[in-house]
Amino acid sequence: MSAFPRTPLAVLAAAGALVALSACGGTGSGSAGGGPITVEASDTSCRVSATTAAAGNVTFEVTNKGSKVTEFYLYAEGDRIMGEVENIAPGLNRRLIVEVPEAGTYQTACKPGMTGDGIRGTFTVTGGAQQQGDVNAQKAAATKTYAAYVTDNSRALAAETAKFADAVKSGNVAQAKSEYARTRVFYERIEPVAEKFGDLDPAIDNREADLEPGERFTGFHRLEKDLWVTGLQPDSAQIADQLVTDVNNLVAKAGTLQLTALDLANGAKGLLDEVATGKITGEEETFSHTDLWDFQSNLDGSKAAIAALRPVIQQRDAALVSTLDTEFANVQSLLDKTRVGDGFKYYDQLSQDEVRTFASAVDALSEPLSKVAEVVAQ
Repeated sequence: MSAFPRTPLAVLAAAGALVALSACGGTGSGSAGGGPITVEASDTSCRVSATTAAAGNVTFEVTNKGSKVTEFYLYAEGDRIMGEVENIAPGLNRRLIVEVPEAGTYQTACKPGMTGDGIRGTFTVTGGAQQQGDVNAQKAAATKTYAAYVTDNSRALAAETAKFADAVKSGNVAQAKSEYARTRVFYERIEPVAEKFGDLDPAIDNREADLEPGERFTGFHRLEKDLWVTGLQPDSAQIADQLVTDVNNLVAKAGTLQLTALDLANGAKGLLDEVATGKITGEEETFSHTDLWDFQSNLDGSKAAIAALRPVIQQRDAALVSTLDTEFANVQSLLDKTRVGDGFKYYDQLSQDEVRTFASAVDALSEPLSKVAEVVAQ
């Protein structure tokens, strides 16, 4: 999840990539004048320079003029996320390119503090356009490859969640703890897909600090707290059953989702944002401290998306492929140094030097990842 107000370290970890994005050029369509649609986000407003665009690639240039870290979203009906950019620190810019092939009414949203439903506005898409994957064989192959990856991990997530829930319901705390991190591996790998479904992602992955007033604490992190802090509660079995139901619903919906090449590009970057804003800071797994398992899974998911897009990127910017390979390898080597058995160190066992080194390496990888959507949109 990305709704939690992040610490200064998270902002620093991503700052270099955010600055780099503000300088990027764009090929997507935007306002009627043909340039990107500008978004001025503040703590109390979300000013979008145009509220209509033609179907196809739509480009938003988001500037945070507020005092809080913010996010920007484009939603379809039912709060299905068409595209998002996260962790926009005050004074910085982010660019979002979204493929919107169908006419209709959508919503833009800025989320100051990265919480709540956001400051929303109506956004209209006119006309129609073929999905790029329909007319570009490389992009079609990329989305097909990645869809298979999502399917494999979704099925594994459903199976492992069932085992985890059974351990909770049987009162076997030790077994449930051992299942927890390896179950979440499959969720964290495909988190950008899960986040397409605005209702299911919070139910499955909300942290206690993310909750709105009156919202019930459910999902993985509620059970994480039960297992590591409070002990199993009278409703823990009910929470476990609901988690299984929600995960199965997610798997079913993910199987019908039509992803685009831009979804892959944005998702690869989004997973590194998740690392920078949650895993490096220890905020994701605040009770179990299993953040590095999630870190590895986010990295795996980002690699998978880039691997699927590799022929597209290679043809258009071979140097970018080389840079991505180098920076992915660098981050992986740092993670490998923290391995313990078939897992990793717990976050509270990391030194501040290790945390800073991780932040620097993720920042270095985020910068070339921020260029992938621009290349894919060409």
